[in-house]
Amino acid sequence: MAILLETIMGGIAGYIWPLTRISSMFMVMAVFGATTTPSRVRLLLSVAVTAAVVPVLPPMPTIELLSLSAVFVTFQQIIIGVSMGFATLMLMQTFVLTGQIIGMQTSLGFASMIDPSSGQQTPVVANFFLLLTTLIFLAVDGHLVMIKMVVASFESIPVAMEGLSLSSYRLFSEFVGYMFGAALTMSLSAIVALLTINLAFGVMTRASPQLNIFAIGFPVTMVSGLFILWLTLTPIMSHFDEVWRATQILLCNALQLQCDLDGGLN
Repeated sequence: MAILLETIMGGIAGYIWPLTRISSMFMVMAVFGATTTPSRVRLLLSVAVTAAVVPVLPPMPTIELLSLSAVFVTFQQIIIGVSMGFATLMLMQTFVLTGQIIGMQTSLGFASMIDPSSGQQTPVVANFFLLLTTLIFLAVDGHLVMIKMVVASFESIPVAMEGLSLSSYRLFSEFVGYMFGAALTMSLSAIVALLTINLAFGVMTRASPQLNIFAIGFPVTMVSGLFILWLTLTPIMSHFDEVWRATQILLCNALQLQCDLDGGLN
Protein backbone atom coordinates (compact mmCIF):
# COMPACT_ATOMS: atom_id res chain seq x y z
CA MET A 1 0.00 0.00 0.00
CA ALA A 2 2.88 2.35 0.84
CA ILE A 3 4.49 1.64 -2.55
CA LEU A 4 1.21 2.42 -4.32
CA LEU A 5 0.84 5.70 -2.42
CA GLU A 6 4.42 6.67 -3.25
CA THR A 7 3.81 5.96 -6.92
CA ILE A 8 0.63 8.05 -6.95
CA MET A 9 2.31 10.97 -5.20
CA GLY A 10 5.25 10.79 -7.61
CA GLY A 11 2.87 10.88 -10.57
CA ILE A 12 1.08 13.90 -9.13
CA ALA A 13 4.41 15.66 -8.52
CA GLY A 14 5.34 15.10 -12.15
CA TYR A 15 2.41 17.30 -13.17
CA ILE A 16 1.84 19.68 -10.25
CA TRP A 17 5.22 21.46 -10.34
CA PRO A 18 5.30 22.00 -14.12
CA LEU A 19 1.71 23.19 -13.90
CA THR A 20 2.70 25.64 -11.17
CA ARG A 21 5.48 27.21 -13.25
CA ILE A 22 3.47 27.34 -16.47
CA SER A 23 0.28 28.64 -14.87
CA SER A 24 2.25 31.30 -12.99
CA MET A 25 3.62 32.55 -16.29
CA PHE A 26 0.16 32.70 -17.89
CA MET A 27 -1.19 34.44 -14.78
CA VAL A 28 1.08 37.48 -15.38
CA MET A 29 1.95 37.16 -19.07
CA ALA A 30 0.83 39.81 -21.53
CA VAL A 31 -2.51 39.17 -23.29
CA PHE A 32 -3.31 36.03 -21.25
CA GLY A 33 -2.77 37.71 -17.88
CA ALA A 34 -5.09 40.62 -18.65
CA THR A 35 -8.19 41.15 -16.57
CA THR A 36 -10.28 40.67 -19.71
CA THR A 37 -9.07 37.07 -20.04
CA PRO A 38 -11.25 34.76 -17.92
CA SER A 39 -9.46 32.79 -15.23
CA ARG A 40 -11.03 29.60 -16.57
CA VAL A 41 -9.36 30.17 -19.94
CA ARG A 42 -5.96 30.65 -18.31
CA LEU A 43 -6.45 27.53 -16.22
CA LEU A 44 -7.50 25.37 -19.18
CA LEU A 45 -4.61 26.69 -21.27
CA SER A 46 -2.13 25.97 -18.48
CA VAL A 47 -3.44 22.44 -18.01
CA ALA A 48 -3.36 21.77 -21.77
CA VAL A 49 0.22 23.03 -22.16
CA THR A 50 1.35 21.09 -19.08
CA ALA A 51 -0.22 17.85 -20.29
CA ALA A 52 1.48 18.29 -23.67
CA VAL A 53 5.01 19.01 -22.40
CA VAL A 54 5.28 16.80 -19.28
CA PRO A 55 6.42 13.71 -21.27
CA VAL A 56 9.48 15.59 -22.58
CA LEU A 57 10.45 17.24 -19.27
CA PRO A 58 13.31 15.96 -17.08
CA PRO A 59 12.39 13.83 -14.05
CA MET A 60 10.94 15.68 -11.09
CA PRO A 61 12.75 15.60 -7.71
CA THR A 62 11.81 12.90 -5.23
CA ILE A 63 10.37 15.22 -2.63
CA GLU A 64 7.32 14.39 -0.60
CA LEU A 65 4.46 16.63 -1.65
CA LEU A 66 3.12 17.09 1.88
CA SER A 67 6.33 18.52 3.32
CA LEU A 68 7.98 21.86 3.96
CA SER A 69 10.50 21.23 1.18
CA ALA A 70 7.67 20.85 -1.32
CA VAL A 71 6.35 24.25 -0.25
CA PHE A 72 9.72 25.88 -1.01
CA VAL A 73 9.94 24.08 -4.36
CA THR A 74 6.45 25.26 -5.28
CA PHE A 75 7.34 28.81 -4.25
CA GLN A 76 10.40 28.73 -6.52
CA GLN A 77 8.29 27.59 -9.48
CA ILE A 78 5.87 30.45 -8.88
CA ILE A 79 8.73 32.97 -8.84
CA ILE A 80 10.19 31.63 -12.10
CA GLY A 81 6.83 31.67 -13.88
CA VAL A 82 5.86 35.12 -12.61
CA SER A 83 9.27 36.51 -13.61
CA MET A 84 8.84 35.24 -17.17
CA GLY A 85 5.36 36.71 -17.43
CA PHE A 86 6.54 39.96 -15.88
CA ALA A 87 9.12 40.36 -18.65
CA THR A 88 6.38 40.38 -21.31
CA LEU A 89 4.36 42.75 -19.14
CA MET A 90 7.26 45.21 -19.13
CA LEU A 91 7.39 44.85 -22.91
CA MET A 92 3.79 46.01 -23.17
CA GLN A 93 4.18 48.72 -20.57
CA THR A 94 7.03 50.23 -22.58
CA PHE A 95 4.57 51.17 -25.30
CA VAL A 96 1.87 52.11 -22.81
CA LEU A 97 4.29 54.53 -21.20
CA THR A 98 5.17 55.87 -24.65
CA GLY A 99 1.49 56.52 -25.33
CA GLN A 100 1.08 58.25 -21.98
CA ILE A 101 4.02 60.58 -22.64
CA ILE A 102 2.82 61.44 -26.13
CA GLY A 103 -0.77 61.89 -24.93
CA MET A 104 0.22 64.26 -22.16
CA GLN A 105 2.53 66.28 -24.40
CA THR A 106 -0.01 66.61 -27.21
CA SER A 107 -2.93 67.52 -24.91
CA LEU A 108 -4.63 64.29 -25.94
CA GLY A 109 -4.29 62.85 -22.44
CA PHE A 110 -7.59 64.39 -21.33
CA ALA A 111 -9.45 61.54 -23.02
CA SER A 112 -9.02 58.39 -20.96
CA MET A 113 -10.52 54.94 -20.71
CA ILE A 114 -10.04 51.73 -18.76
CA ASP A 115 -6.88 49.81 -19.57
CA PRO A 116 -8.02 46.24 -20.39
CA SER A 117 -4.76 44.70 -19.14
CA SER A 118 -4.63 46.33 -15.70
CA GLY A 119 -8.13 47.68 -15.14
CA GLN A 120 -6.76 51.17 -14.46
CA GLN A 121 -7.79 54.41 -16.15
CA THR A 122 -5.19 55.47 -18.74
CA PRO A 123 -5.14 57.91 -21.69
CA VAL A 124 -6.72 56.73 -24.93
CA VAL A 125 -3.38 57.12 -26.73
CA ALA A 126 -1.79 54.68 -24.28
CA ASN A 127 -4.62 52.19 -24.81
CA PHE A 128 -4.20 52.53 -28.56
CA PHE A 129 -0.50 51.71 -28.27
CA LEU A 130 -1.34 48.77 -25.99
CA LEU A 131 -3.85 47.28 -28.45
CA LEU A 132 -1.45 47.79 -31.35
CA THR A 133 1.43 46.16 -29.45
CA THR A 134 -0.81 43.26 -28.42
CA LEU A 135 -1.70 42.56 -32.05
CA ILE A 136 1.97 42.73 -33.05
CA PHE A 137 2.93 40.42 -30.15
CA LEU A 138 0.44 37.80 -31.31
CA ALA A 139 1.36 38.31 -34.98
CA VAL A 140 5.05 37.54 -34.35
CA ASP A 141 4.08 34.44 -32.29
CA GLY A 142 5.37 35.95 -29.06
CA HIS A 143 3.09 33.68 -27.02
CA LEU A 144 4.58 30.61 -28.70
CA VAL A 145 8.10 31.84 -27.98
CA MET A 146 7.18 32.21 -24.31
CA ILE A 147 5.81 28.66 -24.17
CA LYS A 148 8.99 27.40 -25.81
CA MET A 149 11.10 29.26 -23.26
CA VAL A 150 9.19 28.02 -20.25
CA VAL A 151 9.55 24.44 -21.48
CA ALA A 152 13.29 24.94 -22.05
CA SER A 153 13.65 26.46 -18.58
CA PHE A 154 13.00 23.06 -17.00
CA GLU A 155 16.34 21.94 -18.46
CA SER A 156 18.37 25.00 -17.43
CA ILE A 157 16.63 25.54 -14.07
CA PRO A 158 15.29 22.14 -12.93
CA VAL A 159 12.56 21.81 -10.37
CA ALA A 160 14.47 21.98 -7.07
CA MET A 161 14.93 24.03 -3.93
CA GLU A 162 17.08 26.49 -5.90
CA GLY A 163 15.46 28.86 -8.36
CA LEU A 164 16.61 32.02 -10.04
CA SER A 165 20.05 33.31 -9.11
CA LEU A 166 20.77 36.76 -7.68
CA SER A 167 22.19 37.86 -11.02
CA SER A 168 18.87 36.98 -12.66
CA TYR A 169 16.99 39.22 -10.24
CA ARG A 170 19.46 42.00 -11.03
CA LEU A 171 18.80 41.57 -14.77
CA PHE A 172 15.06 41.96 -14.22
CA SER A 173 15.56 45.09 -12.11
CA GLU A 174 17.87 46.61 -14.74
CA PHE A 175 15.30 45.89 -17.45
CA VAL A 176 12.87 48.20 -15.67
CA GLY A 177 15.31 51.05 -16.33
CA TYR A 178 15.59 49.91 -19.94
CA MET A 179 11.79 50.06 -20.20
CA PHE A 180 11.70 53.74 -19.20
CA GLY A 181 14.64 54.53 -21.49
CA ALA A 182 13.00 52.81 -24.47
CA ALA A 183 9.71 54.62 -23.86
CA LEU A 184 11.50 57.96 -23.68
CA THR A 185 13.42 57.17 -26.87
CA MET A 186 10.24 56.38 -28.80
CA SER A 187 8.46 59.51 -27.58
CA LEU A 188 11.46 61.85 -27.84
CA SER A 189 10.65 62.99 -31.37
CA ALA A 190 7.09 63.91 -30.35
CA ILE A 191 8.39 65.77 -27.29
CA VAL A 192 10.83 67.81 -29.38
CA ALA A 193 8.16 68.58 -32.00
CA LEU A 194 5.67 69.79 -29.39
CA LEU A 195 8.38 71.78 -27.64
CA THR A 196 9.13 73.54 -30.92
CA ILE A 197 5.45 74.35 -31.40
CA ASN A 198 5.18 75.74 -27.86
CA LEU A 199 8.29 77.85 -28.40
CA ALA A 200 6.76 79.20 -31.60
CA PHE A 201 3.61 80.19 -29.72
CA GLY A 202 5.75 81.82 -27.05
CA VAL A 203 7.48 83.95 -29.66
CA MET A 204 4.09 84.86 -31.18
CA THR A 205 2.79 85.90 -27.77
CA ARG A 206 5.86 88.02 -27.17
CA ALA A 207 5.55 89.69 -30.57
CA SER A 208 1.79 90.23 -30.31
CA PRO A 209 0.51 90.40 -26.71
CA GLN A 210 -3.03 91.05 -27.95
CA LEU A 211 -3.15 87.57 -29.50
CA ASN A 212 -5.22 85.18 -27.38
CA ILE A 213 -2.73 82.35 -27.25
CA PHE A 214 -5.02 80.09 -25.20
CA ALA A 215 -7.81 80.24 -27.76
CA ILE A 216 -5.48 79.48 -30.67
CA GLY A 217 -2.74 77.38 -29.14
CA PHE A 218 -4.86 74.61 -27.65
CA PRO A 219 -6.63 73.48 -30.88
CA VAL A 220 -3.42 73.87 -32.90
CA THR A 221 -1.54 71.77 -30.37
CA MET A 222 -4.17 69.03 -30.51
CA VAL A 223 -4.23 68.94 -34.33
CA SER A 224 -0.44 68.93 -34.40
CA GLY A 225 -0.49 66.15 -31.81
CA LEU A 226 -2.64 63.98 -34.04
CA PHE A 227 -0.28 64.54 -36.94
CA ILE A 228 2.75 63.79 -34.76
CA LEU A 229 1.05 60.66 -33.45
CA TRP A 230 0.50 59.49 -37.03
CA LEU A 231 4.18 60.03 -37.80
CA THR A 232 5.17 58.22 -34.59
CA LEU A 233 3.33 55.07 -35.70
CA THR A 234 5.51 54.69 -38.80
CA PRO A 235 8.54 53.11 -37.04
CA ILE A 236 6.45 51.22 -34.46
CA MET A 237 7.44 47.82 -35.85
CA SER A 238 11.16 48.51 -35.67
CA HIS A 239 10.77 49.74 -32.08
CA PHE A 240 8.83 46.61 -31.19
CA ASP A 241 11.47 44.37 -32.75
CA GLU A 242 14.19 46.04 -30.70
CA VAL A 243 12.32 45.86 -27.38
CA TRP A 244 11.09 42.31 -28.06
CA ARG A 245 14.65 41.18 -28.84
CA ALA A 246 15.86 42.77 -25.61
CA THR A 247 13.08 40.96 -23.72
CA GLN A 248 14.07 37.61 -25.21
CA ILE A 249 17.74 38.21 -24.38
CA LEU A 250 16.72 39.09 -20.83
CA LEU A 251 14.80 35.83 -20.46
CA CYS A 252 17.59 33.78 -22.04
CA ASN A 253 20.20 35.25 -19.69
CA ALA A 254 17.99 35.06 -16.59
CA LEU A 255 16.92 31.48 -17.31
CA GLN A 256 20.44 30.44 -18.42
CA LEU A 257 19.25 29.40 -21.87
CA GLN A 258 21.37 29.14 -25.00
CA CYS A 259 20.47 32.06 -27.28
CA ASP A 260 21.57 33.15 -30.72
CA LEU A 261 22.35 36.74 -31.73
CA ASP A 262 18.66 37.48 -32.40
CA GLY A 263 17.67 36.63 -28.85
CA GLY A 264 15.92 33.37 -29.75
CA LEU A 265 16.58 29.83 -28.64
CA ASN A 266 19.07 27.64 -30.44
